[in-house]
Amino acid sequence: MTGQPLGPLIIGIDGLALDARSEAALRHPLVGGVILFSRNYADPAQLSALCEQIRALRSPRLLITVDQEGGRVQRFREGFTRLPPLATLGRWYQTRPDRARDLAYRHGRVMAAEVLGHGVDLSWAPVLDLGGISTVIGDRAMAESAEAVADLASYYLAGMRDAGMAACAKHFPGHGSVEADSHLEVVTDSRPLESLADDLEPFARLLDQCQAVMMAHVCYPARDPQPAGFSPCWIGEILRSQLGFSGLVVSDDLDMAGAAPAGDLNQRLAMAFDAGCDIALVCKAESAETVLEQAGGLPMPDADAMAHLYGRPIATLDEQLLVPEFRAWRDTLNALSDS
Repeated sequence: MTGQPLGPLIIGIDGLALDARSEAALRHPLVGGVILFSRNYADPAQLSALCEQIRALRSPRLLITVDQEGGRVQRFREGFTRLPPLATLGRWYQTRPDRARDLAYRHGRVMAAEVLGHGVDLSWAPVLDLGGISTVIGDRAMAESAEAVADLASYYLAGMRDAGMAACAKHFPGHGSVEADSHLEVVTDSRPLESLADDLEPFARLLDQCQAVMMAHVCYPARDPQPAGFSPCWIGEILRSQLGFSGLVVSDDLDMAGAAPAGDLNQRLAMAFDAGCDIALVCKAESAETVLEQAGGLPMPDADAMAHLYGRPIATLDEQLLVPEFRAWRDTLNALSDS
């Protein structure tokens, strides 16, 4: 199929290879890409073959994405570098900030090179949430202070960029300072607006280096009772107008319990796009099929902005593995993960 523009939905599929069911979903005109999970991964060769199948389905080709943060959020493990949780960077930052910055660069560079090297375009990264009390963010955050997160993330972003990967900052305007898990329950951050300033700072400082921003399924009633991903205030007034972000705005997974205030799945979809999202994630394969059966017309994302999310690796992974420095970076990260 040729000449079909990329749609606004990034969907999950089941299985290690495409079947008729997943092919039909991925060919739907509302689909712009796929997000892969551990359920889609067996080993590097299988991943490369799956990505080749997906790339061959449409022209322009679909985006292939993953969450490959490290620590407990690393979908591809066997055959990949064992990436330590990002909080490891913050611990080093407390006593040896230069070493922490170097590790942040290595982390972003190796993660991106390995993901790109197997045919995946984008890892939804970096996490810019502050560390703190959040049960779902936890050690996914680089540090607890806004200054440390912004500093370390700038080096992590440089590593991604040097490998040839775009970036998606998440979860705007900040999930780390509220305890509840938005995957499991409705989450409300009831602090006054001025108390959110630290959470916003890493985003404000680094948005010009990111091609996309993912919204948090968190309610901040000091500004809007709706979760941020369904809020014209957070997306249009703050992210777009005040902070000047011109890239793609992404809704986090619409299946999450934190999205419940927006209604059922189709209502969530409509509200996300009405609020100003350009892309929405629907990660469960069965939910994606339901949405694709029932959804009407949705606004199409800007084709050039979508194209900026494609991976553009600087070299093949095999070529990079010939470089002793790159192999040393992998060894360092494996050792940190083991420790």
